[in-house]
Amino acid sequence: MASSTRPNSSNEIHDIDVVTAQNSYISPTLLHQKSLKEVFPPFLARKVVAEMIATFLLVFVTCGSAALSKSNPGLVSQLGASVAGGLIVTVMIYAVGHISGAHMNPAVTLAFAVARHFPWIQSHQFVTMQRPTVDSIASSYGHLQVPFYVAAQISGAMVASFVLRELLHPITDLGTTAPSDTAVKALVMEIVVTFCMMFVTSAVATDTKAVGELAGLAVGSSVCITSILAG
Repeated sequence: MASSTRPNSSNEIHDIDVVTAQNSYISPTLLHQKSLKEVFPPFLARKVVAEMIATFLLVFVTCGSAALSKSNPGLVSQLGASVAGGLIVTVMIYAVGHISGAHMNPAVTLAFAVARHFPWIQSHQFVTMQRPTVDSIASSYGHLQVPFYVAAQISGAMVASFVLRELLHPITDLGTTAPSDTAVKALVMEIVVTFCMMFVTSAVATDTKAVGELAGLAVGSSVCITSILAG
């Protein structure tokens, strides 16, 4: 699950923030002393918070609707639960895709990182003026993005699970699924639907020829279709 991220988009490859402090003198040793803002800068914090919120709402809606459907099919049908899952993916892509890319899944983040469409380490520059008449000193370093993304996604999912447990009590089956046939058939079905979802996600999010504005609809529709088929 990801938004339509282009090679020239700051969400996909590199955000380079240049901070200029025009001081009369800064000791070179201070350039190597990273502050909290340098280790976890605001631009990365915004992405992490966006991923956490998007993953929270994804789990809250999909698992909540699935739990209600299994508990009372007259309240939420299986088709309704599948549509709800697809719609929340579409909504979140359009809501936070321009901020974090709307991965909402560690598998998507890792896949994009391995395929080099998402940076493991995002470059950053800190520039200071040693003297008004002397050239600036630049210290470049990077920020690990993948671990922060995965931690945000897991945290958002866990919080959503605890909230659902309290809200839907005494329902204990909070959207968990189990094979309805043999394990082999279930495995084959999971392989097929996972390939379908990742194929669509990768195609619309990484190909520059794809229509970016329709990425949310494409990914959300694939989630809905595969959920109806295999759910």
